[in-house]
Amino acid sequence: MSTRKSSQIDLQCQFCQSRGESHFSELPEDDLEVLSSHKSCVAYKKGQTLFYEGTRPMGIFCINHGKVKVFKMGSNGKEQILFIAKPGDFLGYRSLLSEEFYGASATVLEQAAICFIPKSDFFTILNRNPAFFQKLMKAVCKELGVMEEKMAQLAQKSVRERLAATIIMLKETYGMEGDGSDVIDIALSREDLANIVGTATETVIRLLSEFKSDGLIALKGKKIEVIDAQRLIHEADFYA
Repeated sequence: MSTRKSSQIDLQCQFCQSRGESHFSELPEDDLEVLSSHKSCVAYKKGQTLFYEGTRPMGIFCINHGKVKVFKMGSNGKEQILFIAKPGDFLGYRSLLSEEFYGASATVLEQAAICFIPKSDFFTILNRNPAFFQKLMKAVCKELGVMEEKMAQLAQKSVRERLAATIIMLKETYGMEGDGSDVIDIALSREDLANIVGTATETVIRLLSEFKSDGLIALKGKKIEVIDAQRLIHEADFYA
């Protein structure tokens, strides 16, 4: 994993383009000013790591733009991607709130701007905003629910069903490149896609080729164009 040097950038919380998508969306202006005066914002390149599994959190990360994969490393040295964080998402807050070590690692998937808020400042805002604390608790519960659903999918669905479900999830979560486009707005290597699905890279390559031949998708480099969403949903066996 890369440890290339990152560069500081100036991003004010009040004017953050991702504020509306984040847990900070309803914070009062004076709290946003406090956060802006204490946080640091950094431009990251693809492959740089935010934190490692088993290390102690010193604050939280908030994504301004870009995407970050959060993953655990198996005993066989293979990644299992838990989820991919997008602009507006927080990272590390669950470990910070539970006073535990990070349960996973986080690595940047594409050029990104990410802010870091120190633990003390984060808890200051948390303690004087009960509604914000409640919002975070709901987010923790939702995150745990997503993990449980993923584990159930790994146990119950075939690899073909899991890949179809993953493509639909990526479409719903990250949207399309632009108006009128059917290309999912996230570029993933075949290895990363396999690590989300929980299978071998060779299997994903074969199944993507089958989906393409069946007229379900088209491949645009590392991006996927959805040709027939309804048939993909059927392949994912969502209604079983």
